Amino acid sequence: MTATSGLHALVTGASSGIGVVYADRLAARGFDLTLLARREDRLRDVARDLSARHGVTADVLAADLAESADVRRVEEYLRVHGTDFLVNNAGFAVYRPLADLPEDTVEEMILVNVLALARLTRAALPGMLARGRGTIVNVSSGLSWRPFRTNATYSGTKAFVNNFTRALAEEVEGTNVKVQLLVPGVIRTEFHDTSGTDLDRLPPGMIMEAPDLVDASLKGLDLGELVCVPAQPDPEVIARVFEAQLAASPRSGEVAPRYRS
Repeated sequence: MTATSGLHALVTGASSGIGVVYADRLAARGFDLTLLARREDRLRDVARDLSARHGVTADVLAADLAESADVRRVEEYLRVHGTDFLVNNAGFAVYRPLADLPEDTVEEMILVNVLALARLTRAALPGMLARGRGTIVNVSSGLSWRPFRTNATYSGTKAFVNNFTRALAEEVEGTNVKVQLLVPGVIRTEFHDTSGTDLDRLPPGMIMEAPDLVDASLKGLDLGELVCVPAQPDPEVIARVFEAQLAASPRSGEVAPRYRS
């Protein structure tokens, strides 16, 4: 059994898929856990398994991050108890043209993918800074860089995660708080049950397994990478993306010649 490290991790979306793997890997490193998701029965099964296999404490926090009252309850938990490692993994997608997407679904994607992530990060961060240690992993998506006709809301929420996390990394620079932006491609999880993606119709080489994704994320943290794109072999490509964004941003008060009459 693993000897606990005295450290604590809170993982959202921890009842299946990527969240379960993060919980397992962090438990193997000796972290006690708080597992957060909507499905309390699934969470309790995961908690029992991790406690038995790794000898850590695994608590359950059932919450729906689309509900403001539940988000406030998790914020209060973080303010009171703190955490050393926050994984903002919870999220969901429905791929459909915006005009065909139910209004409630638009709101729910924004509440979970944007608002809850920002609020939980805000709740956890002061304690990390005060203790002089901490790690925050925010899970984005490759679709944050690929907006297309059926993912306006989802890709928009993940673009927020990109900018939010990169700016946060600058804010905590020089402290012992680490921040990582994780950018997955297509991962084999239950996520696609709601997104509408039929994994059987995709080329097998396009799909990554959740354990490979999480192991790459943790290795990226060890390497000091702010942005982890597990399927991208050349980190210079990522650097060039950000350089291009900077080059495209307005740098002058002058109107470009093509807009002048």
